[in-house]
Amino acid sequence: MRLLLNLIWLVLCGLWMAIGYAVAALVCFVLIVTIPFGFASLRIANYALWPFGRTVVDDPSAGAPSLIGNVLWFIVAGWWLAIGHLVTGVLLCLTVIGIPLGLANFKLIPVSLLPLGKKIVEVA
Repeated sequence: MRLLLNLIWLVLCGLWMAIGYAVAALVCFVLIVTIPFGFASLRIANYALWPFGRTVVDDPSAGAPSLIGNVLWFIVAGWWLAIGHLVTGVLLCLTVIGIPLGLANFKLIPVSLLPLGKKIVEVA
């Protein structure tokens, strides 16, 4: 079932979301100071590409720089991304077929709000 949901997700919205996050990562890498945000954006792109069967957990090795980076991310991009995922998730939930995809969009909200200090792991 996860494979089927991931394939539907990939075709309908996952590929476009991943490309968007990858472009944002590229911009972050070019600006050099924002390289940590680029890595976070790539992590989100990977998660947005294939979300079913994976989840986000806190990275115990993350420290104070992650907190400061998350505050900056939240102010600059995080809340915009979260609103986008929220609106898209609600719209997808209006159809029966879109409900799992909408729930996957809701799963992306926490990592799009505060991406630093997070890891994406497989669900058992």
